[in-house]
Amino acid sequence: MASPVRQPKKTQQGVLPFRQNGGRRAGAGRKPKGEKALVGHGPRALLAARFPAHVTMKLLRGLPRLRSRREYAVLREAFAAGCDRGGFRLTQYAVLNDHLHFLVEARDRATLSRGLQGLAIRIAKALNKLWSRSGTVFADRYHDRILKTPREVRNALRYVLGNGKKHAAEGREVAVPQAIDTFTSAPWFDGFRETIVVRGIAAMPRPIAAAHTWMLTIGWRRHGLLSVHEVPAVG
Repeated sequence: MASPVRQPKKTQQGVLPFRQNGGRRAGAGRKPKGEKALVGHGPRALLAARFPAHVTMKLLRGLPRLRSRREYAVLREAFAAGCDRGGFRLTQYAVLNDHLHFLVEARDRATLSRGLQGLAIRIAKALNKLWSRSGTVFADRYHDRILKTPREVRNALRYVLGNGKKHAAEGREVAVPQAIDTFTSAPWFDGFRETIVVRGIAAMPRPIAAAHTWMLTIGWRRHGLLSVHEVPAVG
């Protein structure tokens, strides 16, 4: 009896007999470079209306320092114009030489993004006019951290209002000769243990909005009022 003739195996199209090295994997892709590659561009955390947020915005390198009389004057005007718009509220701030810290409230993530975008545009236009220049002012998109407990809010208040003193203690070309840092919203802050009197403040447009969230009005105070002598951890 003749042996059966073997039929050649059919090649299955689209299937390769070896493993490829493609596809997503840790560390793959072009590495970020340059000043604008500072903050990851993954999805941001959701924001509920009851939670404040701590926001940081950094300037491009090579621009003039912000902690000077002229720069701070135009910044305060921009803050006053954009501190309370469409459900977005700028409640506290700190101005450092090359970056800004904000404590803000917003209805949701979209409101936060719109509010910060509008504020950043106001700041950039004002500074560019002062500096007789045009173009980008901020180095990257903002960084934010949602504050979900009263303790986190108190720590953020201490950090923002005391950040200038922290930089001064670290020798980073920042001076804070007064009890409070007048390049922050501390002159308008009502949560210090000590009584603070700032001359001329009544004649200035208020650069911050009143907080609405329980966290920023009542909650954080349960851990104690701030002292003008408190400084964020140095290091």
